[in-house]
Amino acid sequence: MSSVELKTERTLIRTPRPADAGLLMDYYSTNREHLAKWEPNRDADFYTHKYWERWIGEVRESAEAGTTCHFVAFSPADDLERVAGVCNLTNISRGVFQACIMGYSIGAVYSGRGLMREIVSEVVTYAFNTLELHRVMANHMPENERSARVLADLGFQREGLAQSYLKIGGRWRDHILTAKINPRHL
Repeated sequence: MSSVELKTERTLIRTPRPADAGLLMDYYSTNREHLAKWEPNRDADFYTHKYWERWIGEVRESAEAGTTCHFVAFSPADDLERVAGVCNLTNISRGVFQACIMGYSIGAVYSGRGLMREIVSEVVTYAFNTLELHRVMANHMPENERSARVLADLGFQREGLAQSYLKIGGRWRDHILTAKINPRHL
């Protein structure tokens, strides 16, 4: 898969480049506290340039294999040298399933501005129109009301509750399961 670049009214969204290692390290370091209640515990290596250089290489390989598609989002009106958020399509499955799992996060300074909804919407459109997936699944903890609103606003339907679904902040946490079906496949 070659480099992908998507644009919305207020964002530039693209697949990570080797030069983005420092930007991603800064994003996660700066937002460490902001993201802590929604993400797994991270070891010290996660916040190093070396980790992000390795990670970018790995996600580029998995993108070539067709199993993931990771995106880095910027708000050009603010800064093209600071990551605003990330949105990832992982566990891309073909065959009779044609689906993926989507995860995302937004930086603290960008929170509450509607950028996450804009980013997620564009990535879902890419998943449906370019990757030709049938289904995008996204899950959130019950108390994550902002994430629930983003998904509901974009037409994701609640499908259930998975108990002890992911280990977040050192504890197994329940997650609400949602999905959106490609409207071209209805």
